[in-house]
Amino acid sequence: MKLKYLATLLTTLVCSAFSAVAEPLKVAYSDWPGFTVIELAKQKGWFKEAGIEVELLWFDYLPSLDAFAAGKVDAVTAVAADMLVTGANGAKSKFIAVLDYSNGGDMIIGKPGINSLKDLKGKKVGLEVTLVEHLLLLHGLKAAGMKASDVTLVNTATNDTPQTLSSGEVAAIGAWYPVSSQALKAVANSKAIYTSADAPGLIYDVLAVNPTSLAKRKADWEKYVAVYYKCVDYILDPKTQDDAVAILAAKVGAKPADYKAAIPGTKFLTLKEAQKVFKKGPGLDSLYGSLTISNQFSLDNSVYKESQKAESYVAPSILNGKK
Repeated sequence: MKLKYLATLLTTLVCSAFSAVAEPLKVAYSDWPGFTVIELAKQKGWFKEAGIEVELLWFDYLPSLDAFAAGKVDAVTAVAADMLVTGANGAKSKFIAVLDYSNGGDMIIGKPGINSLKDLKGKKVGLEVTLVEHLLLLHGLKAAGMKASDVTLVNTATNDTPQTLSSGEVAAIGAWYPVSSQALKAVANSKAIYTSADAPGLIYDVLAVNPTSLAKRKADWEKYVAVYYKCVDYILDPKTQDDAVAILAAKVGAKPADYKAAIPGTKFLTLKEAQKVFKKGPGLDSLYGSLTISNQFSLDNSVYKESQKAESYVAPSILNGKK
């Protein structure tokens, strides 16, 4: 009995020592509201309360994907479709939480005089080719009875789209918040002619984790996911929303009033809502159905050659185990 007790004690001490020196979970995040919301956990001390060490690393969006692909971080907050591209290029990931879907924050914005997608026929559109605004535009053109060949794409870095629209070089641009908001302010009488609110579920955002990190530290990732949805509850609660907005607006350099007005453009998913999205289905109300569409988009536009299966990325076990 004494030996058994000593063995148990030794195991406990070793595990405690390991936890004390364990590397923090390194997570890359950027300025999309569904990503930035995790800043609340950092400033409120919620990671420490949950018993995990987390290092949040702030990036522009595309560099955050590059950091993940290079193995510099354990996880990244990203558009699910973009992580298929990253995976097809060799950096596989597991989606352990679905964070939100774009509900108007992604926009096709027309210059003055462009009032609908039909007005773009024969004209130029500036956007980042093969990223989500490209997918959004094609989805909109199809809904309007138009073809991809009806417009000419001008490959433009998203951060440069406000200047491009101002220059008059293009009739419209594609951008996500906060750049979409900047573009609307930069060009008087410009307007959003098609947004992700017209196609809810087309653009889902996820927490994508390195499979090795997930396998080794699943318990820590379970705690991280719980903290994330605590952040979501905090920003959605009318009693605490203003405090959340003040923190997030400061992080991205926006005015709190402007940031609050833009919140509806992101459909933050509560835990229960995220669990529903993780159920298999063919439509945009399922992450699986949405990924099927984005995978075909990438194949059609030669982003990658080998079809990516949603089942090899979506890992709902952590979310399914929560109540």
